[in-house]
Amino acid sequence: MKVRANGIDIHCEVSGSGPWLTLSHSLCCDVSMWAPQLAALEKHFTVLRFDTRGHGGSDAPAGTYTFDQLADDVLGLLDALKIGRTHFCGLSMGGMIGQHLALKAPGRIDRLVLADTTSRMPAEAQPLWAERIRVAEEKGMGAHVQPTLERWFTAPWRAAHPEVMEKIGGLIHATPAAGYIGCAHAIARIDVTDRLHGVKSPTLVIVGRDDVGTPPAMAEAIAAAIPGARLAVIPEASHLSNIEQADVFNRLLLDFLTE
Repeated sequence: MKVRANGIDIHCEVSGSGPWLTLSHSLCCDVSMWAPQLAALEKHFTVLRFDTRGHGGSDAPAGTYTFDQLADDVLGLLDALKIGRTHFCGLSMGGMIGQHLALKAPGRIDRLVLADTTSRMPAEAQPLWAERIRVAEEKGMGAHVQPTLERWFTAPWRAAHPEVMEKIGGLIHATPAAGYIGCAHAIARIDVTDRLHGVKSPTLVIVGRDDVGTPPAMAEAIAAAIPGARLAVIPEASHLSNIEQADVFNRLLLDFLTE
């Protein structure tokens, strides 16, 4: 369904029953990224999945996005659906949105799960993001498919799951360039590590041991900065650990959210 919030139409899907759990996807993905989690989560939670601004069925206005804006999109969506409080699980860009949400509206977030994400983009990464933006502007999203898949999944898993590579590659290719560029500007500038001591929600930080995009050191920094946060490292998983090691990811998520 489509919900009007914060000046844009946001595509979202609701399923399951129980306390609310909101899932926020990676850059270049959409609600379908969470398919490996749904069967496990819907038994315990009313699951809200949404397409971030610039992705999937949501509007993709031109211009530079900010994480304050992306967090306000989520808060507007929660308000429109009359959701007072929710657990929140975000992966990569979704985890960055989750950090901003937990700081901006602590009364709305129960338990927080931050997967394969970062709280600060190092200075040496700025040219990398500038180049990714240039490629999207000049060559289109097709040029991002193969290098992104190589960062997101380990080589053995890619070779063994060509059907998943085709599906996720299709999501990358279908991402509107304006949405990618808008979100990439926000990601390149993220810098909230020094504020994370203000996160009040019980927090679990998850990372794939082989994640090259947001490596374990970035997860360790988040877990160290949030009071009482726990860290879980998933072996044999890269950036989209929820897909590559879905069973392990689901167990970590359920154990934390239902304890």
